Amino acid sequence: MNETIELLHNHRTYRQFDPDYRLSQEQVTAILTAARQAPSWMNGQAYSILVIDDPQIRQQMVEWNPGNPHIAASSLFLLFLADLNRTKKVADKKQSPYPIDEGYQPLLIATTDASIALQSGAIAAESLGLGTVISGSVRKDSAKIAELLHLPEYVYPVAGLSIGKPIVEMKVKPRLPEEAVIHYNHYQDYSYDAVEAYDQTMTAFGEARETKPWSEKFAGFYSNRPDQGFDAFLKKQKLIK
Repeated sequence: MNETIELLHNHRTYRQFDPDYRLSQEQVTAILTAARQAPSWMNGQAYSILVIDDPQIRQQMVEWNPGNPHIAASSLFLLFLADLNRTKKVADKKQSPYPIDEGYQPLLIATTDASIALQSGAIAAESLGLGTVISGSVRKDSAKIAELLHLPEYVYPVAGLSIGKPIVEMKVKPRLPEEAVIHYNHYQDYSYDAVEAYDQTMTAFGEARETKPWSEKFAGFYSNRPDQGFDAFLKKQKLIK
């Protein structure tokens, strides 16, 4: 097994970082360059990366996300944005229509581009011996974050990436059974036993943050109506009607 595959197989999320540890500029540049070199749809690169090094901004984000203190404590916090403002500038320059609010494909393109860039940045950071945690919860405060960070129209936050020196060791978290995730040539149904087995695996794993079985956690999450505040924010950003 080569080093890259071993690194990926041993991924784990870290949430406790040394607040006094500083990354070198060389490390920061290497992480950002790796993120920017990620593949994107048609080489459109429909994302932007906000490097947030202002302690006051990071602390404000923690106040909105009290369950994620690593946003302030990590050595580096990056906010990955889906960015369709850049192509709006192109459309204006070329005097061409820009009806991106008439369908969801542009949102999927930009979200995917930003997510791939984020993953590339995370892998680069882990290859340097650093720990990472991805924060999707920033989306629930999209409107406030947009105001705080002066996000223009056609831009929305996808997720944050905290990077730093871990101070608490974490175990590699078990994943769903292969038969529930991997399919060949067509989607192959599987027994619900695979989900029940994973519930048992995660219960035995015993991570303190997991207070409910996996199936119960997501049955509860998806039983609620999707976040209407985020939909309203996307409308404000002229991304959906």
